[in-house]
Amino acid sequence: TMVDVMHAPHHGGGWEEIWRSLEMVEFFDLETVIDYTCSLRSALTVARVGFFLEQHRDQLMVEDHHLEMLQQHKPSQPRYLQRDRREPGKLISSWNLIVPDWILTRSWEEESA
Repeated sequence: TMVDVMHAPHHGGGWEEIWRSLEMVEFFDLETVIDYTCSLRSALTVARVGFFLEQHRDQLMVEDHHLEMLQQHKPSQPRYLQRDRREPGKLISSWNLIVPDWILTRSWEEESA
């Protein structure tokens, strides 16, 4: 489900909801996540999943070799996190992914405080 929602985020209710929902999960079978992600043959999905796992390394016990397996399939050129909305953001070079600032700063946390 984690990979599916990263692959087709319109099914997940938007990035804020995706992030919040996935952060509630305590454990992912990382080998299965990586295998399934790569089987979709979508460099953008690889970058999205890799970025999320990298951001949650400690909580999800993500090790370097997990990220390295994904990085072999990342986009060769920068891609926007949101395929249909090219919002300004920061290039996360390890994933060739342009991530909007509001996701990087988790602006939704400020609203709930």
